[in-house]
Amino acid sequence: MAQKRVAQQAPTTPQTRTMFSDVQAAGVVVFRPGREVLLVHRPRYDDWSFPKGKLDPGEHRTTAAVREVAEETGVRVRLGAPLASQRYPNGARMKSVHYWVGRVVGDDDVSGYPLNDEIDAVEWVPYDQALERLTYEHDVDTLREAKKLRKATHAVVVLRHGSAQTRKSWTGDDRRRPLVEAGRRQAEQLVPLLAAYGVTRVVSSPNQRCLQTVNPYVDATGLCLEECDAVSEEGSTPEGVTAAVEALVEGDDNGVLCTHRPVLPAVLDALGVAELEPQLETAEMIVAHVRKGRIVALERHGV
Repeated sequence: MAQKRVAQQAPTTPQTRTMFSDVQAAGVVVFRPGREVLLVHRPRYDDWSFPKGKLDPGEHRTTAAVREVAEETGVRVRLGAPLASQRYPNGARMKSVHYWVGRVVGDDDVSGYPLNDEIDAVEWVPYDQALERLTYEHDVDTLREAKKLRKATHAVVVLRHGSAQTRKSWTGDDRRRPLVEAGRRQAEQLVPLLAAYGVTRVVSSPNQRCLQTVNPYVDATGLCLEECDAVSEEGSTPEGVTAAVEALVEGDDNGVLCTHRPVLPAVLDALGVAELEPQLETAEMIVAHVRKGRIVALERHGV
């Protein structure tokens, strides 16, 4: 077995590292049938690792993870269950790398990837061989964790609508109360987040503020928007909310359910995670990763 290396770093001290915020990066442990995992070789460091990279300014870590896989391997992926983040010294700063298990969307052939000065090899490697091939001990630990979560899941995303005009300032029918400018920006920012999880089914309260929250994603993908009065403030009932949630949990699609703050406790109860804090911020979402009707992982993101 090749000797594993620690993350490459310049000499520094704990005191100097605490002066700066962490460098933020994201990556994906991508599996395909046969327990093969996708690895890349970087000639600059002469190391084998998972596809990963630093976040662009203002970029969400989920979006960065998917983008980096595409840039470094040519493979499109959607995110599955989250993994423990890595954190290690990186020069005068610390580096945090956020990881997910990933599934290929479309073609998994990497033979046509144009090799370059940053990535000079991209390979599907059997799991046992990958444990030997990986250069860093922390990557070996991440791969062992990922193996336990490698089986396919689908995502159920519970989303609170974006920032809307206040009730006090709105004199019309509350169902028509719209998003404010900040809420419309949030709705646009949600597009790559939902895309990172491969959302293919969009269910929403028919109230204007919810529809405006998911419409940019619907417009970008061409998906059909399903309006569901059972998750609106005015039309929700415990039975209706349960039916809407169960349809997503028991289905195969990666789905998003956009609803309102007062309805969230009933949604989380129907999802079987009533213990979670239900007070989501506007445009914040909970992602449940479901396999055979059972939640195997949860995460929470805002824009």
